[in-house]
Amino acid sequence: MRKFIIPLFLLLLLSGCGREEAKIQHAGRFLRIDGPNLIKPDGEKFLIQGINLGNWLNPEGYMFFFGSEAASYRQINEAFCELVGPDFTKNFWKEFKKNYITEDDIKYIKQTGMNSIRIPFHYKLFTNEDYMGLDASHDSFELIDRVVEWCRQQNLYVILDMHDAPGGQTGDNIDDSYGYPWLMEDEDSKALFCNIWKNIAEHYAGDTIVLGYDLLNEPIAHYFTKDYPHLNDSLEPLYKRCVETIRTVDKNHIILLGGAQWNGNFSVFKDSKFDDKLMYTCHRYWCDTLQANIQDFVHFRDSVNLPMYMGETGENSDQWIAGWTRLMERNNIGWHYWPYKKMVPNSCMVTIPKPENWDMIVEYTKQDRSTFAKIRDIRPNQGIVKKAMTDLLENMKFGNCMKNEGYTSALGMKP
Repeated sequence: MRKFIIPLFLLLLLSGCGREEAKIQHAGRFLRIDGPNLIKPDGEKFLIQGINLGNWLNPEGYMFFFGSEAASYRQINEAFCELVGPDFTKNFWKEFKKNYITEDDIKYIKQTGMNSIRIPFHYKLFTNEDYMGLDASHDSFELIDRVVEWCRQQNLYVILDMHDAPGGQTGDNIDDSYGYPWLMEDEDSKALFCNIWKNIAEHYAGDTIVLGYDLLNEPIAHYFTKDYPHLNDSLEPLYKRCVETIRTVDKNHIILLGGAQWNGNFSVFKDSKFDDKLMYTCHRYWCDTLQANIQDFVHFRDSVNLPMYMGETGENSDQWIAGWTRLMERNNIGWHYWPYKKMVPNSCMVTIPKPENWDMIVEYTKQDRSTFAKIRDIRPNQGIVKKAMTDLLENMKFGNCMKNEGYTSALGMKP
């Protein structure tokens, strides 16, 4: 047996070297950071130019024409259940997830000349909590994997964005929470937040079409800064904890950090390079298109010498879109506009036709529904409401939507 010991040892050693070499070669296929730039595997600079798949996995009321009475998923779902019952509502959400974003949508995004998308998602998709028609049998990875694969076929990079975090990171309707950023204080929510990202990172650790992980969308709304200054101080430590957790399973992907107060305040970062694969993401809406309106982001980017990209912007006129896009690109700031698709017309790439009698549903959400008696008194005809909801599911399919060519052209793309 002795004569086989050395060859066997060498074989194991060589196979181990082979695995390590494969890891190095594999890592080389990921986008990397070089100062303020993103670099593709071929060495070329990569400027993010794309769109957000908002409302698909994190429904928002305004995209349904709803107001403050049904602004977040939780409130929308409650209204639908009152109108048509929980069973019909569950089936509605299942079809919604299937129809809202299809392969045709991804192909169209690529055909316009865009190079990437951002996928906002709700944390509940990765738990046993009731959300969009499912609970313990959530189809989160199935849904996202399908879109990631379509993006791979089209050579579109993907950023994954936790838009709604455990406990709520913002304290407003956009995080589907309870009016306060409890994530910044509650230990159970922090642990769940980190664990979900660990599971996601482990799932996508070797996937090079995934550009990176956007940990939190618009943390800590400005309403809280005066009375709760400790919230801002808690953001960077939470990021560090989450990044450390992710790195136990994924050392390849870039991690994106948003500033406090709607991704606008970067003074909260005291240790900007605590990981070697970090970049920063800002958001800005409804401002002028002058250098002064973006200079704070440029200043922070230059001070840390790391990439900065505009994860969300838009919801404005075509003229504004054109001016703002050129301003960002002159300043080496990539962009993902918000959103790709919605019922509300014009300020998106494609518009979903509003179903007949949808206004009846909108009007219902505006009424006083504070008691069961009031709900009974104002509930409209169930048959009409069910048809409107079913029609919406059909209307949202890509072939039934209207392309907003002026908007897409304003982005510098080709509709």
